[in-house]
This record gives sequence, structure tokens and C-alpha cells, in this order.
Amino acid sequence: MKMIRRLRFRMITVSMLALAIVLTVIIGAANIMNYRQMVTEADEITSLLADNDGSFPDSEFFGHGENGSGNFSDKPSLPEGTAPAAPDNAKEKKDDFRGRGYGRGSNFSAETPFESRFFTVVIDQDGTCSDTSLDRIAAVDAGTAEEYARTVLSSGKEKGFIDSYRYIVRDRTEDTLLIFLDRGRALLTARRFLLTSIGIALAGLLAVFLLILLLSGRIIRPFVDNYEKQRRFITDAGHELKTPLAIINADAEVLEMEQEDGENEWIADIKKQTARLSELTANLIALSRSEEDTASTFVMTDFPVSDAVSEAADSYNGPAISRGLHFTADIEPSLTLHGDERSVMQLVGILMDNALKYTNEGGDIRLSLARAGKQIRLTVYNTCESIDRASLPHLFDRFYRTDASRNSSTGGYGIGLSIAQAIVSGHKGKISAGSADGKSLTVTALFPAK
Repeated sequence: MKMIRRLRFRMITVSMLALAIVLTVIIGAANIMNYRQMVTEADEITSLLADNDGSFPDSEFFGHGENGSGNFSDKPSLPEGTAPAAPDNAKEKKDDFRGRGYGRGSNFSAETPFESRFFTVVIDQDGTCSDTSLDRIAAVDAGTAEEYARTVLSSGKEKGFIDSYRYIVRDRTEDTLLIFLDRGRALLTARRFLLTSIGIALAGLLAVFLLILLLSGRIIRPFVDNYEKQRRFITDAGHELKTPLAIINADAEVLEMEQEDGENEWIADIKKQTARLSELTANLIALSRSEEDTASTFVMTDFPVSDAVSEAADSYNGPAISRGLHFTADIEPSLTLHGDERSVMQLVGILMDNALKYTNEGGDIRLSLARAGKQIRLTVYNTCESIDRASLPHLFDRFYRTDASRNSSTGGYGIGLSIAQAIVSGHKGKISAGSADGKSLTVTALFPAK
């Protein structure tokens, strides 16, 4: 059934959408953290190089002095015959590096200088390139290095990426030092991690989709069973009610004929309420049948829809005039529709009944039928006292009524527009309701044209 298929489709769609959002958040967070960690590590290395004038400190900085303890050595070993540096200055320099966050507890290891590929460029205050150090890289020549440096200086940024190099700009007293650290491998690893995580997520989505597709039938089976029982009950109860209602109506007519003075208000009231119950029963049965498969409820043929709509609308001209309403019909001639003619005429009747019931005194009702591109558009417009726009999406809900315009005094039951929606859906069309000013209602049905 169409309703069950729509329910199953919505359940699968919502489940997959929720899973996709969760996976997107997880994968996005993991990749962002991975990228930021890579950038942070690169910034630490470039900052260390900048603080050491474009080179790495000696091996003791990385915790591998002669004592092998992993700490700075206050008395580093020197080659024989070499005079030791002033201890105070050496200790101050090491303490300064420690204060900047380097040394003990940092992310550097003894292999960091050997794993890092970088080059440096020095630009004087007059803008000339005074020095280019390419000893630690082979992929860049002096001209390319100077071009990178000038591009970075023109950007005005102190750090960032240019191609696959992470750079830092350090202004000194007489010149500017630019350090470029090659992060090509790290960026390639980050890209591979991103692609791998996306691939795993897509594979997971596909696996979950197949599982939900296989299990969704079992998940909604209780609802399907309950819905089938409800629909069967409505149909059976409607047929069972027809007989007693017909008997009551016949008995009322017999009693009315036996009255000497003719009409009796009590008998007339019985006949009126019996007619209302008969109408309600017929509408419930029609609604139940309209929700079955189209092939079993509609006889689909090509028919002149212009003539059918015109015939159905003509019967409402008299009631509109008797109530003091202004009714106009604008029907484009010679339109043909592939569908069930009886159901389309029923649709026109439902929309016109709805318009007659809720149009304000002296108001307007307009019906139009016209081709709109590849569709045929049926529109019924009527004025009213007022209508809550928030209620418009619910007008096609079964038994729905608004306090302002749909109450029991009009004689409606709140299922007419539900039947109209079922008829339009059965023809693979769409129906909607709108109000431009809050004091009118426009119901539009769109059918696929030939």
C-alpha cells in the first residue's frame, strides 16, 4: 500500500540521515584534530628553528647528552683540545629554550633534526635577499626559495602554508628571517586519513542501509497489521451500518405517511440525521478504499477532463446563487487527463462542497482548470471570515478541523479533504492549500498531463 511504502521510505530516510550526520561529525572532528595536531607540530619545529637562527640546537637540547640521561647536561663533552664555552651563557640559552616550551616534555626527539627538511631565506631591510640556506632540502633552488619568501612577505602573514611548506616569519633587528618546513608527507598522510575515513564511513552507511532495508519490513509489521485491521473495520462497519440506516429511514418515511397532518418535526429530524450518518458512512468507505492500491480502486483511462470538471461544477451554480455567493468557473477547453473520471468528478464535488460550507456571506468562489507546463492544474478559491495559516498543512489530515472555519455547524466531518488528497495521490499528483491574506482559501490540485 502507498501509505505503508511511504512510511517505510521515511523510516529508512530518517535513519540514514541520522547516521550520516553522526558519522560526518565524528569523521570531521577526527580529521580536524589530526590536521591541527600536524600544524601544531610544524609550528613548534619552525618556532624552534627561528629561535635558534634557522638551525636546530645541539644534540643535548633533545635530551641525549653524554650522560644519556635524557636531560640537559650542564657540562657537555667537547672534542679534545676544544675550549668549552662560557657556562653561564650556555645555561642561560638552554633555560631560555625551556621557558619557550622546548626541551623536557616537548614533542621533539633526537631524530627530529634528521627527519625535518627545511630551508631558510633572509631578507634585508632594503628588500634584498642576503642569504638562502638550502643545505637541508633538495627540492627547492635559490630562485624558488626567494620567490616563496617574497610571496609570503607580500601576504603579511607571520605563519601559514605555501604549497606544502609551513612557514614562519621572524623579524630581527637588521633583517627578516623566513623558515620553510616541508610538510608534504604529513599533508599526504592527512589526505589519506581523510579519504580512508570517508571510504569507511560510506561502506558503513551502505551496510547499515542494506540492514535497515532488510529489517524495515519487520519493524513496521505491527503498524501494518494494526492499520489493516483498522481499515478493514471501517469498511466492514460501514457496510454493516448501511442496512440499519436504510431501515430507519424507510420506517421514518412510513411513519410520515401515516401522519394525518403530514409532516412531523421529530420524523423530519430522524430523516435528517439518518441522511447525515449515511453520508458519513459512505465517505468513510470511500476514504478506506482510496488508500488501497490504485490498480484496484481506479479505472485509469484517457478522458476529457475539461468536460468532466465543467459538468461537476455546473451542479453547484444553483446552491451558490441561493446562498448569495458569487461563483465563477474558468475552464480551459479540450484538456485530456489519464485517470479515473468518476474520482476526478468526486474531487471537484468535495472541493466545491468545502468552498460552499465555509465561504462567508456574499463571498466569492472561483474554480479554474488550466494546463501549467507538463501538468494540469485544478484550483478552487473561496473567501472566508478568517483562517489560521498555521492550520493549512493539517487541512488534509483525517478528521481535522480548525476552530475558526471548520466546525460541526457546517455539517462537515473533517474527512472530505482527506478523500481529495487520496484521489490526487492516486493519480500521482499533488494537492496543497494556501491563503494569501488569511481571509481566503485556495486549494490547488496538480495532475500530470499527457
